[in-house]
Amino acid sequence: MELARVEGTVVSTMKNERLDGYKLLLVNLVEPDLKSTGQYLVAVDSVGAGEGEIVIVVRGSSARQSAELSNVPTDSSIVAIVDVIEMKKKTIYKKHGAGEKKK
Repeated sequence: MELARVEGTVVSTMKNERLDGYKLLLVNLVEPDLKSTGQYLVAVDSVGAGEGEIVIVVRGSSARQSAELSNVPTDSSIVAIVDVIEMKKKTIYKKHGAGEKKK
């Protein structure tokens, strides 16, 4: 699993029919401190991620392991939206609204 920041969308009118209904997102892999690696991927979004969010991306055969993606031709998939990153007892990242109680 790798951390990435969603930086955009990829639109494709002609694609494999098994990709119909899935959003394709442009993600930039990041280090744990959120510095960009400069490595970009197009990933199938299985969780409803949006631009600017920090996400967890899986690649290779793992990208097809979730039930909804088992028959989708993908080599990279977004499987989680990150709420908090803590490292060495410090909060590195906290998504706006993460940990707040719902009213």
